[in-house]
Amino acid sequence: MELLGRIRTERHEMPDALRKVADAILASPGEAARLTIVDLAERSRTSTATITRFCRALGFTGYAELRVAVATETGRVAQQTWQTDIGQEILPDDSLEKVLGVVSGNDIRLIQETGDQLDLAVVAKVAQAVAGAGRVLLFGVSSSAAVASEMEYRLQRMRVPTWSRSDAHSALTDAALLGQGDVAIGISHSGRTREVIEVLAEAGSHGAITVAVTSHPRSPLAEVAELVLTTSSRETTFRADGFAAIHSQLLVLDVVYVSVAQRTYERTRQAFDVTVRAVQGHRLPEGDI
Repeated sequence: MELLGRIRTERHEMPDALRKVADAILASPGEAARLTIVDLAERSRTSTATITRFCRALGFTGYAELRVAVATETGRVAQQTWQTDIGQEILPDDSLEKVLGVVSGNDIRLIQETGDQLDLAVVAKVAQAVAGAGRVLLFGVSSSAAVASEMEYRLQRMRVPTWSRSDAHSALTDAALLGQGDVAIGISHSGRTREVIEVLAEAGSHGAITVAVTSHPRSPLAEVAELVLTTSSRETTFRADGFAAIHSQLLVLDVVYVSVAQRTYERTRQAFDVTVRAVQGHRLPEGDI
């Protein structure tokens, strides 16, 4: 994952002092890359010792290495003009051209960041578990419920016994009936949605494989899950983090879906043939109005 995207994602889980450093860097990465360690400590209202701890938390040996990484990334971004609009505020009188540029640029960047940091070894484990599962339960609330419903449709079409739920009581009931060989997937951008955490914990207590899809790998949801698939999110005007995360959630689950299809190729091909024929009569021939 690129450094600034990683800082943006992990800042929510950082102690207060480290979060102040993260905010100072994210507020103006280009300027932060030119600051000395003393200057950054003053800018973030922390101490040089806190800056050093921040560097080590991100895997750097010291502040010099962090500065180089920030400078390298901001220099690369400056060369890609479409990225310069990301994160800009959308004002009431802005043109649709600007709105389109900000929204599309943000979404493209999100997908790139999600793909860069996605752990493919975990994807393979999830796909293997889903491909052989007796039952698969997907659960999310609000915008994450729509993502769960889309994944349900895709897996059902491959003859994978799948249910998605948006009601906590129904999801908890289904989770209690899962067992060895079953899979429960909880979707929550923040990883702090109480209902999703409870459902995954319930499923895990009965022996099901539990999977978290979240932007926060140190969140409570990630802690109760056996496998964690991480996403990225960037907030823009009128689009809070949860809404902005939908595209990255869909990307992660789409990679899982395709990987499941690879593992069940013959079954999936036959299922697609059958389902295409079933709806063929509801499609107008080409050329008809």
